[in-house]
Amino acid sequence: MSTTAIRRDRPVITAWSAVSAFGIGRTAFADGVLAGRPTATVPEPDAFHPTDEPACLVPGFAVREVLGKAGTRTWDRSTGLAVTAVRELLDEAVADRCPVATGTGTALVLGTTVGSAQSSGEFSRASFEGQKPYDVPAQLMPNVLMNGPAAATAIRFDLKGPNTTVAGGRAAGLLALGYARRLLAAGRAERALVGAVEDYSSTRAWLEQSTRIPAADGEGGTPLGEGSAVLLLEPSATVPEGRRVLAELLSLEVRVDTEEDPAQALGSCVREALAQAGARPEEFWAAVVSGLPGASGRRGTAELVEIFGAAATGRVAPHELIGDTAAASAVFQVATVLALADQDPLAAGRLAAITSMDRDGVVACAVLRLRGGVR
Repeated sequence: MSTTAIRRDRPVITAWSAVSAFGIGRTAFADGVLAGRPTATVPEPDAFHPTDEPACLVPGFAVREVLGKAGTRTWDRSTGLAVTAVRELLDEAVADRCPVATGTGTALVLGTTVGSAQSSGEFSRASFEGQKPYDVPAQLMPNVLMNGPAAATAIRFDLKGPNTTVAGGRAAGLLALGYARRLLAAGRAERALVGAVEDYSSTRAWLEQSTRIPAADGEGGTPLGEGSAVLLLEPSATVPEGRRVLAELLSLEVRVDTEEDPAQALGSCVREALAQAGARPEEFWAAVVSGLPGASGRRGTAELVEIFGAAATGRVAPHELIGDTAAASAVFQVATVLALADQDPLAAGRLAAITSMDRDGVVACAVLRLRGGVR
């Protein structure tokens, strides 16, 4: 363990959990990452998965089977994934004998792309198929709103602090992390559950196929994935006794590419994040690439290799295992780093860069100081 002291004015990550193609919960995710187990399969074609394209799906996930029938009848898959991820974090904290307080002191910040594309598409179609435009299934209206999963999660677990949904595409997880950091710094919350969710559906698959650059550019190589990951972010000065600090958030920078050169924008963003953290590239144990498909993603990876070297950038690549999880990708990157660092004594006290690139030009970088290592 590094002797570097944690600054009391910086937030820290003290818990995490995930629902992914590896299964449900922190242990399932960590075991899958440590084993390097790929998850892409070709499911039986149906309305949910109408093509023969491989996908990385949460195995056997059905909302009412996982969460019970009470209050879940109208929930869509996106809501179910988010609620399950938060449930797992809270339950795991109890199992670790350091439960997370809920109530007014706990905020929830959830990243997304557009909410559930499937729910929005089905609701819109109903307005055309009914005898009148307003002949729609009103009970499903909450699923059309992008903040539906965050609202359902807060109600389910009595999270009465600030409740925010951040729509930011692939960068949504880091945008949510920055938003939560500001909440804590302003005293608006005592702690924050920070996560992101992306579900798989036939509508999302169609949208991706329609908007990705042709396969000649290499965009078709990563199968679509789904899931939700969530972190517990707390002020370092108020971490409860018994809760283990996993990482310290040193800096977080977000930029928008205005020069039609996203790789250059990412490089500038990363260098600024390092400057804010007072960090040098040689201090980094890992630098996680965003996994953005296509030429822009490859140029972004090359930019990171130039800054950090091949060893750091090649250590963690979650998208190769669990697919393109879009809005949830950045939080899955953090979870993967924490899972691997927990088993590597050389990671303790070292740094990790979490980067994100979105096709619309948003780039982001967070710098973490890892406090883990073998238990």
